[in-house]
Amino acid sequence: MHWKIKNFKFVFILSGILFVSNSWYHSQFTAAQLELQSNQSYSSLLKQPSFLGSVFNIDGIPFSHHLKTVNGIQIHYVIGGQGDPVVLLHGWPETWYEWRHVMPVLAKNYTVIVPDLRGLGDSSKPVTGYDGKMASEDIYQLIPQLGFKKIFLVGHDVGAEIAYPYAAAHHNNVKRLVILDVPILGIGPGRNLSGLWHIPFHMVRDVPEMLVQGHEREYLTWFYRHFTCNPEAITQEDIDEFVSHYSAPGGMRAGFEYYRAFPENMKQNIESSKIKLPMPVLALGGECSFGTAALESMRLLATDVHGGLVPNSGHWIPEEQPKFLVDQLFKFFGSGSSTNVTGGIH
Repeated sequence: MHWKIKNFKFVFILSGILFVSNSWYHSQFTAAQLELQSNQSYSSLLKQPSFLGSVFNIDGIPFSHHLKTVNGIQIHYVIGGQGDPVVLLHGWPETWYEWRHVMPVLAKNYTVIVPDLRGLGDSSKPVTGYDGKMASEDIYQLIPQLGFKKIFLVGHDVGAEIAYPYAAAHHNNVKRLVILDVPILGIGPGRNLSGLWHIPFHMVRDVPEMLVQGHEREYLTWFYRHFTCNPEAITQEDIDEFVSHYSAPGGMRAGFEYYRAFPENMKQNIESSKIKLPMPVLALGGECSFGTAALESMRLLATDVHGGLVPNSGHWIPEEQPKFLVDQLFKFFGSGSSTNVTGGIH
């Protein structure tokens, strides 16, 4: 499958380390200075009145941008619709925007809440706190500020690794849980990810930032194009949107920090697995990606698990097969079937 990449590519990339001098560690891109640059960029964002509270439409459904202070940081989120809350957690290297095809249809029946994870998109970029427990606490503190307690929770990629600890810590507050495409770290298939060259590469401190700097577009585009059954599902305009955030000061570093937290996540998940989740769980995997890995891992973590494959889909399920996904979500949440999901932001 496209997701399984030969290890020699990882070795080839890391060979670039041989050309790195020790002056890197005295350069302007230290973690502390990146944090300062990120905060300055974020302060500039706060001064833009057109951003906070601004309303835009997706297929005629209004959504709006907001910021909330949670867990010591600022979280940006998009919200729209009405009804019971559905929280959608994006993955790497994406932002809230990965759910653009799913949001307007769900919003006809639900209040759709779509955060940017800490460090990503328009959320602030702290130096630490990228493990599952801390990142899930951000979302847990956000929900009551919006007037809700119990939620339907959907996580994809890194978002799935945040959705599981959220459900494990607050199972009375999650009505139903959906995990998309990835196994939970440390559990079943999630115990061994050695076949994925980019994971150990991203876990190396500082080196990925240095090698990718100035080539963010080329680097990220490789993932959008290679981990899919449908390359046209993520357009150049979509890539521009994602790259605009990840190429901003501190953007790539924050994304890599999620990978550097993987060992801690594994420990946390193994501990949480001692008590199985009581809520119904839906686990779906891309036919061209992880397949049934998400389903296999969730069967070890919960008592009521459903799921299977998403046909003709790679890793980017919300973008490659949005209609199939929305249909599955409506059925799982108990709201019947969806309608048309084509269209875009305007």
